[in-house]
Amino acid sequence: MKKFFVFLLTLAVVVAGTGYFWATQPIITVDEEPIEFTVLPGGGVRGSAEQIAKAGVPIQPLLFEVLARLTGKGSKLKAGSYELKPGTTPLGLVDQLARGQFAQESLAIIEGWTFRQMRQAVAQHPGLKHDTAQMSDKELLAKVAPGYKAAEGLFFPDTYLFAKGSSDIQVYRQAHALMQKRLSDEWARRDPAVPYKSPYEALIMASIVEKETGQRSERGLIAAVFVNRLKQGMLLQTDPTVIYGMGDKFQGNIRKRDLETDTPYNTYTRPGLPPTPIALPGAESLAAALRPAQSDALYFVARGNGTSEFSRTLADHNRAVNKYQR
Repeated sequence: MKKFFVFLLTLAVVVAGTGYFWATQPIITVDEEPIEFTVLPGGGVRGSAEQIAKAGVPIQPLLFEVLARLTGKGSKLKAGSYELKPGTTPLGLVDQLARGQFAQESLAIIEGWTFRQMRQAVAQHPGLKHDTAQMSDKELLAKVAPGYKAAEGLFFPDTYLFAKGSSDIQVYRQAHALMQKRLSDEWARRDPAVPYKSPYEALIMASIVEKETGQRSERGLIAAVFVNRLKQGMLLQTDPTVIYGMGDKFQGNIRKRDLETDTPYNTYTRPGLPPTPIALPGAESLAAALRPAQSDALYFVARGNGTSEFSRTLADHNRAVNKYQR
């Protein structure tokens, strides 16, 4: 009897040791490719183990089920899309599923994009579930930002992370919430002399600044020119708003007749700000619009090297135009 007990104890130690060794060894080695798999809801620990194995993860479902139960995490495994990375052990995989560490995807929304370009990027991302694909802009706006009449400018350009298979509406909600926060923060720190009646007007100005220059150092001066013009009742006369108002008619060149053709966005024919933003402004353009540089310039012209010449008077501006563009 004593020998039998010793045998059972020895067997238990061997089994436990073997099990521990298996549970702490990499499922796939560092020179192998990651394996993507999906755990569907409602399968329990056994169903999850079988789904993982069927997806190509080299585990024995029964052993994985036993391991999950022994660690107390069998009831905590979360459904979702995952990626098994090289070097992950069975213990690590159980922990990954219990924590819900889903496969991460990313999408970059670029400063200066229009909302139309953002929608195209979202629609083309293979890692998203495209729940908004058949929605019009108006329908999408009602889901994400009710109370606004136009979607342009309401989404902050940034890189967004999400679990693979997430609804695309999640990206829109994240981007809108971040723009609201950034705009609110900048509005609270605004120069009291800026002439905007609301944060939305500041957002419109920020979008114009975003499209007028890619030079970080000039954004504050560009904003100052337009703020000065607003204060003096001058036309803004900014080409990006005209181009936006032309829509698909713009073919890469802006002509004199385009500047003279009235649209709601033609700041050569209509005073004040356009009715909506014309692009997605980034953080620096928001800051410039609400805290413009201290300058009395009313004009600027491109020098041809990516920078601009700023002028206080029309005579100085005309001389700059003759120098750099004629």
